[in-house]
Amino acid sequence: MKQLILLLMISALAIGMNGCAPKAEGASEMDYEKTKKMVVDILKTDEGKTALQEVLKDDQMKQNLVMDQKMVSETITKTLTSKQGMEFWTKIFEDPKFSEAFAQSLQKEHEKVIKQLMTDPDYQKMMIEILQNPEMEKQIGTVIKSQESRKYIQEVITETLTSPLYKSKMQEALLKAAQQMGQQSGGSGGQEQGGASGGSSGESGGGSGGQQ
Repeated sequence: MKQLILLLMISALAIGMNGCAPKAEGASEMDYEKTKKMVVDILKTDEGKTALQEVLKDDQMKQNLVMDQKMVSETITKTLTSKQGMEFWTKIFEDPKFSEAFAQSLQKEHEKVIKQLMTDPDYQKMMIEILQNPEMEKQIGTVIKSQESRKYIQEVITETLTSPLYKSKMQEALLKAAQQMGQQSGGSGGQEQGGASGGSSGESGGGSGGQQ
């Protein structure tokens, strides 16, 4: 079954390449449309998705895709913007497994792009301008004041306070603060004792001088 699917896909690609040339007969275009519809229908099945994944995993196919990157990019763009392409991708993304795999495959790239944007001065300036926009501030204030947002914030705070990692960091911070306060109080106490002992020595010295 997989071999048949791959054969049909290859046939569709061959017909598609021939379809780029002027067609002298209406039968050729008819065959192309039928084959294209057949391939699209097959790709919607689980067997078609599996076959397509196996093809894309092939090292030779990856190399060809890289070499023909411009042609592939233009073809994909045209396919995605077509009505049939939009319907196909809409249906395929309804599959939870496919959506999850697709999101995971792009997660690292998304994180990389976000990190680069966060350090980009132009992006930072744009974000500041957006956040300082009066209309945006109004919308953010409305969202924060909503009951759903307050409930969410409470849940986040509760989860944070009950988190073992947060508790550990909080204990470290409290111990460090207590140690600093102890050191400060110890230093000021030593200074007070030194001053008091100096004053008492002066008083005893003055008393003995008066008796003489």
